[in-house]
Amino acid sequence: MSGPVGIGVIGVGVISDTYLENLASFPDVEVLIVGDLLLDRAKSQAEKHGVPAWGSAEDVLAHPDVQVVVNLTIPAAHIEVSAAAIAAGKHVWTEKPLGLDRDGAAQLLRDAAAKGLRVGSAPDTVLGPGFQTAKRAVAQGVIGEPMFASTTFQTIGPDVWHPSPAFLFAEGAGPLLDMGPYYFTGLVSLFGSVDSVVALGRKKFEERVIATGPNAGTTFPVEVPTSLQVLTAFAAGQQASSLLSFDSALERHGVFEIHGTEGSLVIPDPNQFEGRNAYVQARTSISDGAWGEQEWIEIEQEGVVVGRGLGLLDMVRAIAEDRPHVATGELGFHVLDVLLSAQESVESGQVVSVSSSIAAPVPAVPVDFDPFAQTL
Repeated sequence: MSGPVGIGVIGVGVISDTYLENLASFPDVEVLIVGDLLLDRAKSQAEKHGVPAWGSAEDVLAHPDVQVVVNLTIPAAHIEVSAAAIAAGKHVWTEKPLGLDRDGAAQLLRDAAAKGLRVGSAPDTVLGPGFQTAKRAVAQGVIGEPMFASTTFQTIGPDVWHPSPAFLFAEGAGPLLDMGPYYFTGLVSLFGSVDSVVALGRKKFEERVIATGPNAGTTFPVEVPTSLQVLTAFAAGQQASSLLSFDSALERHGVFEIHGTEGSLVIPDPNQFEGRNAYVQARTSISDGAWGEQEWIEIEQEGVVVGRGLGLLDMVRAIAEDRPHVATGELGFHVLDVLLSAQESVESGQVVSVSSSIAAPVPAVPVDFDPFAQTL
C-alpha cells in the first residue's frame, strides 16, 4: 500500500456518519464508494460526506480501487458481507460483533488467511488514548500485579429512547452481545485470553413497549436475557465480574475497575475513546489503624483523541508496515467466543470452558501515534 488506501463502506445507517466523518480526516485513507440495500440512503450519505460514488453492496465489492471494505451492516449480516468482501479480494473492517456464530466467524478468518487478507473488528475504543493510558499504567506496575476487575453497564433500556428497539432485544443482541464487546474487549486487551466463564441471566419482561417515535405504545417480544452477571477466569490467573443490564432504573455505565496487589485503578468507559484514569495505592488510606480519606492519583492521558475508524486506520498502516494490527479478527473472535460461552452458561447453569484464545498479547498503541499524519 502506498498513497491513500481506497475504502468502500457497506451499510450506511446511523453509525456510518461518525465513520465517514473520521475517515475523511485521515490522509492515509480515502472513501471511494458507499453501498446499502436502500440505494436512496446510500446516495444521500455519499452526497452528505462528499463520497464520489454510491450504490449497492455489489457495487462496493466490484470497485477496482477499493482495497478495504468497512462492514457496517446489522450483526446478523456481518459474516455474509465480510465473507463476500474476502472472496472479492478485499481486506475487511467490521463493526462488532465479528459475527453471531463461531463456525461462520472461524471460517471467515480461515478464508482471509488463505488469501493473505486482514480482518479487523470493532470495537476500536481500546486504541483510544483513554484506554491506552490505562494499559500503560498497568504495564508499569502502578497497582502491582493485577488480580481482578469489575465492570458495570446498567441502564433502563433502549426501548425508552430508541424508536425501533426490537432488534436490540432479539437473538444476537441484548446487553451481552450489544454492549458486552466493549467491556470484554477491554478485559482481554489487558489480561489476555479467557479460560472459562459462568453466568446468570434473566428477563425483566417477556414483552416491552416502545416509548418514543411513530411506533410508541407498540409492544415487541424480548428474546434474550436483559440482565446478566458474568464471572470470567483468565488463563493468566486474573478474574473479573461483569454486570450487563437493560433493566436498571439506576443508570450506571462505563464502570471499569482493575484491582492489583498494590492498588486499584479506575479507567475510562470502554465505549469511549478518552476519559479519566486514576488509582489509589493500597496503604495510603490507612492511618492509625483506621480507614481515612482515599487519596486518588490522577494519570494524565496521552495520545490524540479521534473516534471510530481508528482501528481501521491502524490496520491499514499495519498492512503497509507488515506488523500486527491491534483490533484483529482473532481478538474479535475470542471475544465473541467468550460472550457466546456466557450465553451458554446462562442456559445450562454450568461453568463453560472457552476453547479459543489469542496467540499473543494485544499490541499497545505508541504514544506518538498520529492519525492525522500522512505515512503511506
